[in-house]
Amino acid sequence: MRRNVFPTACILLMASGLCGDGWAQMPPRAAVQIHPGAQDGEGAPYRRQAWLVPTQDERTPAYAWLFRPPGAGPFRVALIAHASTQNEIRRVQMPQPDYPALVAALVTRGFAVVIPQRLGHGATGGAYVEDQGDCAGPDYRRAGLVTADAIWRALTFIRAQPFAKKEGAVVIGHSAGGWGALALADRSPREIAAIIAFAPGRGGRADDRAGQVCAPERLIATAANFGRQARVPVHWLVAENDSYFPPSLSKQMADAFRATGRDRVSFAVLPSFGSDGHGFAEAASASELGRLLDMELNDAAPKTKRR
Repeated sequence: MRRNVFPTACILLMASGLCGDGWAQMPPRAAVQIHPGAQDGEGAPYRRQAWLVPTQDERTPAYAWLFRPPGAGPFRVALIAHASTQNEIRRVQMPQPDYPALVAALVTRGFAVVIPQRLGHGATGGAYVEDQGDCAGPDYRRAGLVTADAIWRALTFIRAQPFAKKEGAVVIGHSAGGWGALALADRSPREIAAIIAFAPGRGGRADDRAGQVCAPERLIATAANFGRQARVPVHWLVAENDSYFPPSLSKQMADAFRATGRDRVSFAVLPSFGSDGHGFAEAASASELGRLLDMELNDAAPKTKRR
C-alpha cells in the first residue's frame, strides 16, 4: 500500500521557496513505499540510492542516501550522523544531508555508506524527538540518547541487508550527530568498530554568537556520563576555528569522557578550516578527509595530539 507521507511543513513552505532543495533529488514521498528499504534504482555517484530506514516513529521512516562500492559485497558499513539545530524553521528547510567528500573517502576505502535524515529534519519530517530544551536548562543526556537510538535503528537495519557485513561498522557523527554517536560508545566493538566525532556537542553558538555555548558545564558532565561504559574507540576531532565548540571546551569534554571511559578516546585539534571549522566534515576535500580516516581508523592507541 502506498501513501503520501511528505511532511506537511514542506508542503506549506514549498510555494514560498523555504523548503530546502536537498529533498528534491529524492523520490517524492507520494512515490515511495511507506515500509523501509530501497525506494528507487542506483545512480551516480557511487551507486547512490534513496532508501527509507526505521525511526522511533514507525509511521515516519527516515529518508536516507545509500552509497556503495562496486560489486555485491559484503561491505563494512559507515553511518554518517548529521548536525542539527534548535531553530524549527532551519530544521524544516534542512536539505537532505549528503557529505559528498566524506562519502567519496569512505566508499573508495570499501565502505557502504548510509546517511539518514533524522526525525524532525527536512524531508523526513515528523516530531523533533531529540529536542534538548532551552538554553538555561538543556537536557543534553536525553538529547544524545535519543539521537543515538535513531542512529542505532538505522545502522541495525542497514547491517541486516545482504550487501552489508554484520561486524566492523563505523559511526561518523557531526556536531549533534557526533554527540549522539558518543552515546553509542557503550556498544560492543564487534558491532561498532570505531566512532569518529567531528566537533560533537549540542547547544553551540547560542543566540548565533560564535563561541557561546548553552550550559557548557552540562556538556562536560554528560560527556563523562557517556564515557563511563565506553567500549568502542572514539576519535574526537575539532578544528582550531570551530565557532560552535571551541577546542578548549571540546578538550574538557573529551577529557571528561576519557576520565570515566577507560581511555577509549583520542582527541585532535585540526588546523583552522575556512571561515568556520565547524563545517570541516561537510566541506573538506576527499583527500583531506581520507587522510584523517586512514590515521584515525588505523590509530589504535588513544592519545591527545595536535595536527
